[in-house]
Amino acid sequence: MDRPDFYRFHQGERVLPFATEEYDARLAGLRAAMEEAGVEACVFTSMHNIAYYSGFLYCAFGRPYGLVVTASESVTISAGIDAAQPWRRCHGDNITYTDWQRNNFWRAVASVTGQGAVVGIEGDHLTLVQRDLLEDFLNPAVTLDVAPATMHQRMHKSPAELALIRQGAQVADVGGYAIRDAIRAGAREIDVAMAGRDAMELEIAKRFPDAEYRDTWVWFQSGINTDGAHNPVTARALQRGDILSLNTFPMISGYYTALERTLFVQEVDPASLKIWEANVAAHEYGMSLLKPGVSCAEVTGAINSFFEERDLLQYRTFGYGHSFGVLSHYYGREAGLELREDIDTVLEPGMVISMEPMLTIPEGTPGAGGYREHDILIITEDGNENITGYPYGPGFNVVG
Repeated sequence: MDRPDFYRFHQGERVLPFATEEYDARLAGLRAAMEEAGVEACVFTSMHNIAYYSGFLYCAFGRPYGLVVTASESVTISAGIDAAQPWRRCHGDNITYTDWQRNNFWRAVASVTGQGAVVGIEGDHLTLVQRDLLEDFLNPAVTLDVAPATMHQRMHKSPAELALIRQGAQVADVGGYAIRDAIRAGAREIDVAMAGRDAMELEIAKRFPDAEYRDTWVWFQSGINTDGAHNPVTARALQRGDILSLNTFPMISGYYTALERTLFVQEVDPASLKIWEANVAAHEYGMSLLKPGVSCAEVTGAINSFFEERDLLQYRTFGYGHSFGVLSHYYGREAGLELREDIDTVLEPGMVISMEPMLTIPEGTPGAGGYREHDILIITEDGNENITGYPYGPGFNVVG
């Protein structure tokens, strides 16, 4: 039996999140950056860059996956366990590698890059082990880190991306309303979270009937479990007067959107109301600052001053917002577009960013709990467009 190291297995109709022209434009932007840096071949290994440039979002399960881009080729490299699914869901060519012998992945990569090329890699993703294998199999003249350049490209959204992100924000709202309807004293966090997740998955399937469906999730927290932004769901039963944190995260073709809101069960005490209203005011102030020409650090400094004037800055736990795009809770990050003191990126039209101030008041202190509001905003030529629709604040979110 002839057992090849790799082969092409193409069958079925191709279905991608975006039109061919969208991927051609992304690759053209990448190739321009490659030419400027003198890179002859890029070897991408991350989920976010492979999905961004090809449309294919892999499931690793301990296996390496890749995308090789040269001046003329764009080839995803996938494992035999996935058969032709990667080809059906990618732009460009696809090579399937076998596991008949170790490191056939790198043999498949080398069949595209050749030997001795100037190779672009993702320094923030390629492991030391895989870096050594790249050196062994590709024998590159030199390797250059292209991760910063690709992140810069991903931060600027195309019209097609903005259209998908708008729909994602609407789906997040659907989940938010479903969660609000499920809140009542005695319900468990997990029950409320499932109501929101199910509503979003059904809405995504209705809006995107040809998509692949995976990884839409909800974090719904109550009481002390609201103290952290990413605390997992538990089986805690809601009680009258509880502070709640609603977090919906629809995933559409690798694209992440979010809705996050503070709520209370049936009633809110005066101390909590005061903190909640202050955080809402910071949220509104922060959204007003998001416009072209302002740096992330400047926005952060202004909101810091707002909280400091109210003796609340010590309760802030993280930055005030971040980008959106091909990312998730376990892959991707456009770290250059986060509202933090150490990020000096200047906002430009076409960027997408959240405003999400959070205050965590320690247990035993009046108003204890975590307060967070979160809207998604598109930077426009003269300001911003808020694409989140679910209301924030006490007027709508004392429920149950």
